[in-house]
Amino acid sequence: MWTLWFTYGAFYFCRTNLSAAVSGLKAPEASGGLGLSGEEIGWILASLKMAYAFGQLLNGQLSEHIRPRLLLAIGMFGSAALNVTFGLGTGFYFLLFVWACNGYCQSLGWTPCMRVIGNWFPVLRRGKVLGIIGTGYQITLGLTYVIASYSVEYFGWRGAVFVPSVMLAACGIGMLLLLRESPTETAVSDANNVSTPKFERGSLRVNLYLTLFNPGLWLLGISLGLLNACRYGFLDWGLTHLIEIQETTIGKSGLKYCLIAPGAAAGAYLSGWATDRYFNSRRAPVICGLLVLLGLTTLLYEAVARSTEWWATGVLCVLLVALGFCIYGPQVLLVGTAPADLAHRGTTAAAAGFVNFMGYMGAATGDVVTGYFSDAAHGGWQIAIWIWAGWAFAAAGCVSLLWNTTSNRVGFLPSFVPKLTGTVGLLSMIAALIIEEAPQTVTLAMSAGILFMLASFKIRRLGIATSAFAVMGIAYFFSNYVVSFGDQVTWTLAAGLGGCGVALISSIMVITDER
Repeated sequence: MWTLWFTYGAFYFCRTNLSAAVSGLKAPEASGGLGLSGEEIGWILASLKMAYAFGQLLNGQLSEHIRPRLLLAIGMFGSAALNVTFGLGTGFYFLLFVWACNGYCQSLGWTPCMRVIGNWFPVLRRGKVLGIIGTGYQITLGLTYVIASYSVEYFGWRGAVFVPSVMLAACGIGMLLLLRESPTETAVSDANNVSTPKFERGSLRVNLYLTLFNPGLWLLGISLGLLNACRYGFLDWGLTHLIEIQETTIGKSGLKYCLIAPGAAAGAYLSGWATDRYFNSRRAPVICGLLVLLGLTTLLYEAVARSTEWWATGVLCVLLVALGFCIYGPQVLLVGTAPADLAHRGTTAAAAGFVNFMGYMGAATGDVVTGYFSDAAHGGWQIAIWIWAGWAFAAAGCVSLLWNTTSNRVGFLPSFVPKLTGTVGLLSMIAALIIEEAPQTVTLAMSAGILFMLASFKIRRLGIATSAFAVMGIAYFFSNYVVSFGDQVTWTLAAGLGGCGVALISSIMVITDER
């Protein structure tokens, strides 16, 4: 357990460190910066989340078949190398690509850890175990703010990626020396009876079916996506917010923001303990309550951060501790314990990967939205932080639907659900093409995807053709608008891309469903 504690925590050295470099990335080239806009930085930050999200979806399946130690080693050393590469770059698209690759390497951390936890600990102990492991990345989160912030003061913005990369590589060596993947790998007596029964691992199709048709995992994923949009608002943009609002230095802002860590560690541990002790291992009541508190605390934080009264600094520090508690209490439960509880037998890592996929798609969306609305021309920081609070309240409402749900009450979604949602997603894509005045030939060609999706009600394998149209839609939107005309990204474009994504996932569900 303690090896996992420092192993996964170490990933944060090279995940949240870029928040300390945001002000340097925005600074003019004459003063040592790169002169990037807030929207461009938002896309760079979002690229990590999007790659992380798809990595979670893929690695959740790979973790059921490949040794965790190997996946963790690739993730840790790859992320360290990519951070160094990022520090050597200057161009926007190069940085976008490198940080997206870093996101994939970062995604190799959680699901292998979940498989190891599944090998060692039964359901009734996972709440406490995940709470303890969760304190690890809260502590490294706080350390990263301090180390990266002062590295920027001494070495410039590139210090925020160079110094943490050395620390992650060192932890990777420690993981290789100390990690034991299952009780059978160690001679230590299993006196506490912590091992769990081993189940035959199904094929990729079976794992996908058991994961994607689990309604509880969808609700957890949506809730985590909304929480992560709020969470990464603070993690990625919080330092920049304080620097601009309070006109302070990066070092002082980093010291304030490291106070999130002790609150986060307490929230991670106590939330898991409370669900096991007082709610019979039901996670939703604790998650819901903390998310409501998060929304209220976020609104209060926005008002206090602007205050110039003598007491404002002290209250702000207390609020940062409270924010850490309210963010990471539900986050630890949503990324590990709750998916493991609601997963069908033998799919623990796949379930965690899927929920994390949804969570980081929400985080990516949040970074882009924050980058847009934090600009004074689009509302400024007050509007952006109010949006963060709204996400927290929406997440609470979503997870409340699982209030009394346990692993014994998990069923399967009806077969018509993915076909219906896929059709709606494709219709959104077509509407976006029409509004954006795409060529008629493209619009008509993409309309064929709707016909294939409707036909899949009778012939399931036609979902393969629908997935191909969804992928082409994503490629078209991205290449013609996001890359070529990055300054013309609209909400219509976002709806089109979202529709393509929904259609792609829905078509995969159709393909894997053999009922």
